[in-house]
Amino acid sequence: MSVQTRLAVMMFLQFFTWGAWFATLGQCLGENELGVYIGAAYGKAPIAAIISPLFLGLIADRFFPSQVVMGLLMLLGGIFLWMAPGFAEAGNGAGLVWVILAHLLCYMPTLGLGNSIVFSNIDDPNKFPRIRVWGTIGWIVAGLVVGFQGWSGSFNIFRMGAICSLLLGFYSFTLPHTPPPAKGKPANLRTLLMMDAFKLMSHTPFLVFIICSTLICIPLAYYYGFTSNLLGQVGFEQPASTMTLGQMSEIFFMILIPFFFRRLGVKWMILIGMGAWVARYLLFAFGAPQQVVSMILLAVLLHGVCYDFFFVTGFMYTDAKAPADVKGQAQCMLVFFTQGIGMFFGYWIAGSLFTKTVPSYEKLNAALQASRTVETLSFGESLKRMFSVQLPEGLNPKLVADTMLEWKQFWLLPALMAAVILVVFALFFHEKREVQPDGDDSAP
Repeated sequence: MSVQTRLAVMMFLQFFTWGAWFATLGQCLGENELGVYIGAAYGKAPIAAIISPLFLGLIADRFFPSQVVMGLLMLLGGIFLWMAPGFAEAGNGAGLVWVILAHLLCYMPTLGLGNSIVFSNIDDPNKFPRIRVWGTIGWIVAGLVVGFQGWSGSFNIFRMGAICSLLLGFYSFTLPHTPPPAKGKPANLRTLLMMDAFKLMSHTPFLVFIICSTLICIPLAYYYGFTSNLLGQVGFEQPASTMTLGQMSEIFFMILIPFFFRRLGVKWMILIGMGAWVARYLLFAFGAPQQVVSMILLAVLLHGVCYDFFFVTGFMYTDAKAPADVKGQAQCMLVFFTQGIGMFFGYWIAGSLFTKTVPSYEKLNAALQASRTVETLSFGESLKRMFSVQLPEGLNPKLVADTMLEWKQFWLLPALMAAVILVVFALFFHEKREVQPDGDDSAP
């Protein structure tokens, strides 16, 4: 296989591993009387994102080839994820949360590490979206498998993710050799704390980018943590499969990134992404009370713009600004602030407000489980259920109406937060666009 194909396979397996269990973790715990642990479980992802880059900035940049570090982390992470169903089936929610943390401490460094491996082995940064899109496809395939198998509320999501993690662990050792870019340089506390990468923030536009990237991940946590819960209560029969529609739109927009990147530049790409986040949460908020399926589906489909125009653009911008010997550190620093600091506060805020803002969730969830029957479906029937919305008969209409109004209030806050951050970024981010030798003023 060509190098580009091999890197694409890496991205596919990497995000299949994450998408297998993360998207419907909230629904899975909620349906198995572990709903009280939803916030704590999701909250371990940002903690891992905060801790792990400190290790990675020291190890991957100075001592060992990146593909070797990637392989070892995925193998160890797969072992931890395989242990998760045992704790969950025993009703040991606290133990489950700690195992999830152990897995994520291994997985989160691979987000920045995978980007670094790709950028180190391609001759043109504009090829990155064509490789990264296979990560999105991996997430989609994982969601479809979970949905079609009826595993959205099953602990099998952990087993499937663990198997893929182990597979990627072995595959990583076959990836192109990616030597540590700062090999031979002294390792010290400055290195461990990513201070070389932090120097990038002496450039004002990059500082504004990091601050707004961190803040925008607070409302992002609402989407990852509670969309599957909303879809299930609105009446979507396969929330995991339905949520993959967002990743399908991600493929379309990711292919177009180089086109928009040259014409719009970093600032407008990110502003469009932030604006899509505002629109998404407003669609959830005003679509929930009357269960307007078209509005909710549109909100899910906007994920492509939300993710690609913000995160993928951010990866490319960071790679362009970082010196060669700290590119790995810079990618990890971005993960540290976004998936770490931002998502930590996001899950904490969303988790603490969820039970207060949607107090009827547990009652409606219990009523839904009592009313639904287990069905064995063919592949074609499962595919149709991605768009199938039907609440069981016999539900208390007042309970449904009250819960949907509570969901409206829940989604209005992240919409407001995203709108404020959008305005701040628009006012304070000013990055000059570099003119290329051929006269094409492509960003960044």
